[in-house]
Amino acid sequence: MNTKAFFPIIFLVLISISSVAFGQQQDYMVGKLFDSETNEPVVFANIRIKDRAVGIITNVDGSFRIPLKYKEYGDIIEISSMGYETKELPINDFSQDELNIVTISPAAISLQEAVVKAKGKRRLSAKQIVQRAIDAIPRNFPTTSFSTIGYYRDYQKGKGQYINLNEAILEVFDQGFDQLDDATSDTRLFYFQMNGDFEQDSMARASYNYESFSKTAEKAILDVSGGNEFRILRIHDAIRNYNVFSYDFIGTLKTDLIDNHSFTRKNDTRINDEDLYRIGLRASYPNFRANGTLYISKLDFAIYKLEYTMYDENQRNATGEKNEHGHRQKAIFDITTDYQKINDKMYLNYISLNNNFILNIPPVFKTIDMTVDLYRKCFVVEFNDIPEEESAKKVLNYAVVFRDQPVKLKMITTTEKRVYLFPDSNDEATIPMFNELSQLDTTKVGVRDFLDFRVGNVKDEHGNLVNRTIRREYQQFREFFSQRIKPDSRAPFDTNFMDKRKPVFESQHVTKPKDYGDYWMNTPLLENLN
Repeated sequence: MNTKAFFPIIFLVLISISSVAFGQQQDYMVGKLFDSETNEPVVFANIRIKDRAVGIITNVDGSFRIPLKYKEYGDIIEISSMGYETKELPINDFSQDELNIVTISPAAISLQEAVVKAKGKRRLSAKQIVQRAIDAIPRNFPTTSFSTIGYYRDYQKGKGQYINLNEAILEVFDQGFDQLDDATSDTRLFYFQMNGDFEQDSMARASYNYESFSKTAEKAILDVSGGNEFRILRIHDAIRNYNVFSYDFIGTLKTDLIDNHSFTRKNDTRINDEDLYRIGLRASYPNFRANGTLYISKLDFAIYKLEYTMYDENQRNATGEKNEHGHRQKAIFDITTDYQKINDKMYLNYISLNNNFILNIPPVFKTIDMTVDLYRKCFVVEFNDIPEEESAKKVLNYAVVFRDQPVKLKMITTTEKRVYLFPDSNDEATIPMFNELSQLDTTKVGVRDFLDFRVGNVKDEHGNLVNRTIRREYQQFREFFSQRIKPDSRAPFDTNFMDKRKPVFESQHVTKPKDYGDYWMNTPLLENLN
């Protein structure tokens, strides 16, 4: 059992933060949450305004934002996360001008399992616990109408930076877990924005393209013919869609999870004083493997959380280090679905989905024409920009083949965007070659049918290699974080719902309710705030 006392809450002034950067947060108090023992950020922790039933989830760097207006009310901030002790803080302790650094302590390990065993009761296997949790879904999750108001975002990450950040506040009207979610649920959009504070990349933002392969998802083909990003995200909630197919390898949770996976018991954990089983999932397929973890209540077998990652068995990850599942394979996609208990029913707390995709960026510097100059008896290579002279004049950077025989080059000259390749005049094959090329040109037969040009390692004046397609790997994220749950809430009788066939940020109807000011976007911190 962990007997360490709680670390005190620490508020630090980070003098490296510029006033300009913090000015972007002027309506908010900004903080970061860390593990008191490891000093690592606590990701996706709950930051709640106690007794107001609203809050947010920490970002991947542990950061969070709280509107200043709650400080005026003198509210209490409640912080909770899986595996940590819940903590309450007076909001008046937070500074509005400085980055607030907060720490929480890991929870003590529960001894309940040892007590049960001591009483002589049969210890449940991992598979039995999972089966009981699946059977208990109709009992533990709502079967009547409710709504969830929350913060949605989608974005890409490249070289560790946020790109194309889109944000929205929306409300989902769900008719209950006994109804098909995609067919019966509706969504109202309160507000959305394409956040201009972050880098914009039109190529990364574009749809997947499997004709030109300019943008592709690794090991998958994604449908780009319709639907919107938020709809795609909800379909990947395997718990909400437990009785229909959700995504590959999980299949249908109710009927496929047990058959498709092996299960192991991990160390127990807890949240909000409730003890949880931790069950490891594993599946193997040709060229792929999947690992995951289920967090299940010991009290009523409610599923609190599902983590699931698919790996490519044929590729190593970028770091070369073992991941949390004990191997070095590259992740293809990763999904985390987290639920919270309200009035004895489980409601979505957050869902995060990310997958890799590849951008094949066309060459910046390229050849646009390769011809024969019969008068000067040479070959001409034309570029779209001025080549750097040193690399342009290296004979080894060119190859000319005539009727499957290599042409021996001797001299190279350059003028602006053109390079002239002169064959060795002493080579006995040179004169007959040009005689034949002259005849082919006169009779209008294509000389390129007999000639093959190759250019490599030539650079332009900016250092770009000729004809080099740049392959860049990005991560695509779609995430939704609940800010308020409204049990027994029903959808209004109007047509102002989001069109599921169009992107979230494309001419959708926006409706701001009277209490819109109670909700806010938990925008990630800019780089100079980290």
